[in-house]
Amino acid sequence: MSFVPEKMNEKEQLILDLIRKNPYVSQQELAETLGLSRPSVANMISGLTKKGKILGRAYILSESQHVICIGGANIDRKFHVKDKAQLGTSNPIYATQNAGGVARNIAENLGRLGMEVDLISTSGDDKDWSFIEEASSLYMNLETVTQFPERSTGSYTAVLDSNGELIIALADMEVYEAITPELLLKHDVLLSQAKCIVADLNCPNETIQFLCHFAKSHDIPMVLIPVSSPKMNRLPDNLDGVSWLITNRDESESYFHTEIENEEDWKQTLENWLSLGISNVIITNGKNGSMIGNKKEGIFHVPSFELKEIIDVTGAGDAFSSAVIYTWLEGKSLPEIAKAGNINAAKTLESPYTVRQDLSAEKLLKDMEELS
Repeated sequence: MSFVPEKMNEKEQLILDLIRKNPYVSQQELAETLGLSRPSVANMISGLTKKGKILGRAYILSESQHVICIGGANIDRKFHVKDKAQLGTSNPIYATQNAGGVARNIAENLGRLGMEVDLISTSGDDKDWSFIEEASSLYMNLETVTQFPERSTGSYTAVLDSNGELIIALADMEVYEAITPELLLKHDVLLSQAKCIVADLNCPNETIQFLCHFAKSHDIPMVLIPVSSPKMNRLPDNLDGVSWLITNRDESESYFHTEIENEEDWKQTLENWLSLGISNVIITNGKNGSMIGNKKEGIFHVPSFELKEIIDVTGAGDAFSSAVIYTWLEGKSLPEIAKAGNINAAKTLESPYTVRQDLSAEKLLKDMEELS
């Protein structure tokens, strides 16, 4: 059974942050800093110990390095039209609903792979967030999600025809404009101790710029995940120090105002990304697989896997990104990293779920061995 962490209140979090900065701080010093009585501080420290947040004197924190995922956590709704869609009238449908969002999907994949993950996002204080929270809490820490009662939780609504093709999609992502540098600074201690920071381009441009600078100054690996071609303008001008960019053909074409028509164009586009100072780049290209590279090891084309049946395309890109991040942190070679991404994406395409339910580190390794 997975461990679900007990939530802390604001003062407990402040105490934990102060202890993190100075494990030998006295209870009296904590009381004076927070404007509380020493007995109140003692009671809170006792509570933090019972919750497993503190292991003893000098207040040893029960934490390992976490992967921090920053960006979208929304409701994905799909309305499947049963017959031929007709405009201007009522269409019989059946509806499905899942927890989604690029950063959240990646966080769940990584959580299922056994990594410690924190999600930094913004949401409304509504039923949609409660649904997301219930679906996500086993796989990631959600204490770092900020709720705004006056806003709606992010949502993506798609209307699909009887063949599963998209008719129209509606995206309400306005709440993510509140993921500002000021909000992130409230989590500066957590960010400064991260194993890796993963950010999607649902975040505003100034937030992505802040994160790139923060990660570089703290020597923390930084991974950028575009979410769509229109949001490529949220990439900062200076990408020097970014550890990974995981992108697709359309997004790359949009950014460089070019077309990838053959393998030579594909490779040239990857080299263009590397020339901007990014350490590692991968460009996916649908059934043609992926191309991965860095300046030290070179560039590799890794083919995709033949699928028996595509059940649902939702979440495949996020599954790809998650496996890339996981295998890279495990120290694998570039071809192995791309292969893991291709496999996790393929297995997700064959699943009706946004994040495949059988995913684990052992299962991913087995999948890679079977498809070698």
